[in-house]
Amino acid sequence: MAIKETTESLEALVYDVPTAGKLLNLSRATAYSLAAQGIIPTIRFGKRLVVPRKALEELLQSASKPKDDTS
Repeated sequence: MAIKETTESLEALVYDVPTAGKLLNLSRATAYSLAAQGIIPTIRFGKRLVVPRKALEELLQSASKPKDDTS
């Protein structure tokens, strides 16, 4: 049963675009649109388009940081 325990404890390293959209409270269409614009980072595996969990976390971290106003 060690294999079962190991696989259950694994977190997803990537999400498909609709799932990433759900995590961000976005519609499927909006998630794909933002992915096409490069706003949501993606990697293509053959025909499959995925969003790396780490890149999504970094995107949210950078959005929550205040911007420097050095004007």
